[in-house]
Amino acid sequence: MADVLTWTMEQRFQLEERTELLRMELAEIEAQVARLEAAEVVFGQWAEETDCGRRSSGIVPPEPEPEPEPEPEPEPVRVVAGPGAGGMRLVPDRAESMGVEVLASEYRRIMEIVADADGPVMAKDVAGALGCELTPGKVEPVRGQLRKLADRGWLTRTGAGRYLPR
Repeated sequence: MADVLTWTMEQRFQLEERTELLRMELAEIEAQVARLEAAEVVFGQWAEETDCGRRSSGIVPPEPEPEPEPEPEPEPVRVVAGPGAGGMRLVPDRAESMGVEVLASEYRRIMEIVADADGPVMAKDVAGALGCELTPGKVEPVRGQLRKLADRGWLTRTGAGRYLPR
């Protein structure tokens, strides 16, 4: 019996270590995706302003050519970055003065489901309430979102892997 317990604990420790490595890798990938999203926005603005490079952007000195009348400068486009862009976190660390409105809509919905529950909820309960299939491939992303909310102070995780509102 002790061998089974020892094996179970070893497996759990190995999986926790692997989970942490995967979390770090995911954070790096999310940051890279955010940088690429920002680059897409900048390139899209440049393409609009220069007609895909057919007109001068003013960055590289243009070849001298006579222009009959200068075109008016276009109004700068204000870029508003949403959560997840430019390294912004989808789930910020919770502070006492924060409300759920700072969370992305999907995370706000998860917070509502956990808050409306009669007691601690499991990931599969939340996945079902979100309308997801109860297959491991659909429940695991929800489990990750719940864990992220717990890690950042929005939810409390019990020892049995269930979640409660703070």
